[in-house]
Amino acid sequence: MKPKTLGELKKSGYQPRTVKEELRANLIARIHAKQPLFEGIHGYADTVVPALERAILAGHSINLLGLRGQAKTRMARSMVQLLDEWMPVVEGSELNDDPFAPVSRYAKDLIAAKGDATPIAWMHRDERYTEKLATPDVTVADLIGDSDPIKAANLKLDYSDERVIHFGLVPRSNRGIFVINELPDLQPRIQVALFNILQEGDVQVRGFKMRLPLDIQFVFTANPEDYTNRGAIITPLKDRIQSQILTHYPERIELGMQITAQEARSPQEQRNRVQVPELMRVLVERIAMEARESEFVDRKSGVSARLAIGALESLISAAERRALYNKEASTRVRIGDLFAVVPAITGKIELVYEGEQEGPEKVAQHLISLALRKTFKQFFPDPSPQRRSATRVDPYAGVVAWFDRHETDLLLESDAPAHAAALSAVEGLEALTDLAKGAFPEDERPLWMEFILHGLAEHSRIGRGSLSAGMRFGDVLHALLPDKEEDAEDDADEGAGFSGHR
Repeated sequence: MKPKTLGELKKSGYQPRTVKEELRANLIARIHAKQPLFEGIHGYADTVVPALERAILAGHSINLLGLRGQAKTRMARSMVQLLDEWMPVVEGSELNDDPFAPVSRYAKDLIAAKGDATPIAWMHRDERYTEKLATPDVTVADLIGDSDPIKAANLKLDYSDERVIHFGLVPRSNRGIFVINELPDLQPRIQVALFNILQEGDVQVRGFKMRLPLDIQFVFTANPEDYTNRGAIITPLKDRIQSQILTHYPERIELGMQITAQEARSPQEQRNRVQVPELMRVLVERIAMEARESEFVDRKSGVSARLAIGALESLISAAERRALYNKEASTRVRIGDLFAVVPAITGKIELVYEGEQEGPEKVAQHLISLALRKTFKQFFPDPSPQRRSATRVDPYAGVVAWFDRHETDLLLESDAPAHAAALSAVEGLEALTDLAKGAFPEDERPLWMEFILHGLAEHSRIGRGSLSAGMRFGDVLHALLPDKEEDAEDDADEGAGFSGHR
């Protein structure tokens, strides 16, 4: 049973410690127990996490600097788990006063009046986290505090009495973690108000001769200064933030897939109805990776992990919609469903001038094409015409020859039997799936057959055109006729353009 008075707390042997001491001690305990610092954060084990551990062990204030969608806020929130589960405070204290070292006038007066009978309350660690999004309208009063005329009138106090102070978010976060997101957005004159507390550990409220020695772990998040045009971290404040840690996007596609699968939110009913093959998860992640490298996308802005998450959710929904209209109890995501994720891409990429000229939808389709093209080469022999030679057998020759004489339509809303039948009608297509690197379930064979068609179209071996309700595959020359010169340039540029058959 937790002590309820100051006297009981003294008898319990409780020893207070600062927030940074708590974080340090509990981190050391986790390291000894071989427990991870964060749950659900992938790709930082060898980069960001060691730097953050060093900062906590050193007792530093921290700035997490990186592009959007790099889990900066999530890491800041997760630091709460390094605090002690429960912490004693003077009951009724606005500043979470330590019973052994009170800082507020209220707590000091209460302890002076009641002594060991001073009532004690207990705060859970989840209550010791405060987060503020920096916006241009944030004031010093919001963060630090100011005199409150209403409080003065209600308590009939003179304005010189410190009891009329309305404390801001920073003092009320005493003995906890305080996070400011998007720090560069904070006006320079407001950033100045943070100098003292970062350097000296105390805060001064305007108009009062008082100092509050606060105990706070500060964590800031920011985008690189060369990205945000709304402001910057002023140099004196940057100098006072002791550790600046750079975050980054997943370096491997497997890590990106882990993050996307973990963060995607789909209703249980939808998950039961729609199967998502591993190939489709790879393609979704490849789209995000291509966007981060694209010449049409502003790299300084970054491409959030939310693009892949939204794309996967849209992909699943497209398959579910088809199943609902066809009254199918279950379905599987198809390659053609990828083109339904365009709306999930267009709102999450900032385009440079060249991208604006093309338009966001064309850029999104281009990213999907690049993802198909590059992923296809990972699983199948390169079908590029320049890769063929007189001595090398072309495994795709039979299918390409079939399309010289035939066409096939893959409709987005067709049911599973009709979709499989359309693919099976292509002579030699099913046999090509045996060339795939790695095994796949037999019931996914139609998916891989469709993947081969899109792969051949991306490498200009067969033609692909858009229908109002799907895709038509046929002779590549027919697709090239409307603009042969432009498409030839596109082929030479590894798909950098936007041709009619791509």
